[in-house]
Amino acid sequence: MASAQSDLLESDSLATLEERIRRTVELVAALRAERDQAIKERDAAIEQLDTARNAAKAPAAEAQKLREELEGLRSERKQVRTRIEKLLGQMDLLSGQ
Repeated sequence: MASAQSDLLESDSLATLEERIRRTVELVAALRAERDQAIKERDAAIEQLDTARNAAKAPAAEAQKLREELEGLRSERKQVRTRIEKLLGQMDLLSGQ
């Protein structure tokens, strides 16, 4: 009877160990699936970030181009103003004679 009880305990221990191993394997599989999903989400986020950065470059370049154009127009306006003032000064000299 002691042998039967010993075999039963050994069988229960083995069944418990098998169950623990099975749960461990399931847990490892679940963790791997979560890791793979996290990697996919990370890669998608990196791709979105790259897309956003590239999209932001176009307006920044356009803004720089417009700043340069504005600066050029201001310079041109200053030159025109100087020339008009000079012409008005010459007209005043002519009308004063």
